[in-house]
Amino acid sequence: MTATIETMISRLSGWLARHSIDVLRVSLGLVFVAFGTLKFFPGVSPAEALSVATLEKLSLGMLSGYAAQAVIAAMEVFIGLALVTGKLLKTGLVVMTGALAGFFAPYVFFFTNLFPGAPTLEAQYIFKDIVLAAAAMVIGARALGARLVPARDRMA
Repeated sequence: MTATIETMISRLSGWLARHSIDVLRVSLGLVFVAFGTLKFFPGVSPAEALSVATLEKLSLGMLSGYAAQAVIAAMEVFIGLALVTGKLLKTGLVVMTGALAGFFAPYVFFFTNLFPGAPTLEAQYIFKDIVLAAAAMVIGARALGARLVPARDRMA
């Protein structure tokens, strides 16, 4: 029985090693497509006001209102499609780097609004982007040809 379990674990481990980063890439892409698509429709995205206000600040007022929202929407959908399809992946990852910087910018620009005491729902919404950034790092490392080595193997 132990040999059977060890074989199953070995097969599962091999499958995960071969496919997990691609599954992560596609699922992250679907998240970007979904959130980006919402932003094309005024009043639908729960992050609309915050994202527009952030891009207005980042662009020094050159982009505002629906124009800012449409730029954000197009950028997120592009990132998502690059991740899902694997086409223009490196370009999508570069765009995602800028987008992730923009995702965290509200903590600098609007900190007191986001944390009037306890974190607001918007602050919590942004906080989940830490996971998106970590996933982007893994996908980026693979796309740039890095051999991913588990921490336990580096310590030995």
